[in-house]
Amino acid sequence: MREKKGFTLIELMVVVAIVSILAAVVVPMMKGRIDSAKWSEGKAALGTIATVLRGYAAEKRSAGTYGPGLPTLETLGFSSEDLQGTYFSISDYEVSISSFNSSGTPELTYTLTATAPAGVIPPSVTLDNAGNWTP
Repeated sequence: MREKKGFTLIELMVVVAIVSILAAVVVPMMKGRIDSAKWSEGKAALGTIATVLRGYAAEKRSAGTYGPGLPTLETLGFSSEDLQGTYFSISDYEVSISSFNSSGTPELTYTLTATAPAGVIPPSVTLDNAGNWTP
């Protein structure tokens, strides 16, 4: 007589239950990692905008004036393709300049804001002239 080898139904159900529990724990953790990865794109673009804005201010200061009005993304030389990423586009970024004065301290005071696509947490992130990130 041959001996049958294999798994019983109970053993298979236990394995399925264990895999289900592990999946229930891992999925929320992965969601946070995915949001974090999406925000790395947005934060990199905000850093680029901040660098260009400081360069713009330094260039205009050497001429003795910052010129008329406050700079926009277009004034800074960004086109829609420059800030087009996988998750963010130029419309997701906002430049708010509260002070743009060559004799002020600091000379340039700004807040840059990125708004995330729907479903990404946190919904927006800001970067100020002091380098502080605020979710």
